Amino acid sequence: MFLIYSRETDMAGLSPADMDELRATHRAVMDETRAQGIFQGAEPLHPTATATTVRMNGGKPLVLDGPFAETKEQLAGYYILDCKDLDEAIEWAARIPTACKGGEGCIEIRPIMALPSR
Repeated sequence: MFLIYSRETDMAGLSPADMDELRATHRAVMDETRAQGIFQGAEPLHPTATATTVRMNGGKPLVLDGPFAETKEQLAGYYILDCKDLDEAIEWAARIPTACKGGEGCIEIRPIMALPSR
């Protein structure tokens, strides 16, 4: 799984043309990974202002508005690609446009654990 982190303030400052270019670049990565048969899914996330965090406190849920942590970069979306190894995953991560904008943002690569079948 490729977790995409970016700064919401940077995204808010993009012109409509820049947003269209960013979307087109994401679509190109998704189209190419579909063509190679490794695409499993990808979605952007709404801004952190729409987030709700649930923490357990004394056995009861404590519901908080907003993300779980204050950071400069927020989780913006994800890709799930079925890569053969970490080297291939790194190659794809380098092509995700959020990682390429002036060194802002990053892509975290994490394997997905398979759940045991019942």
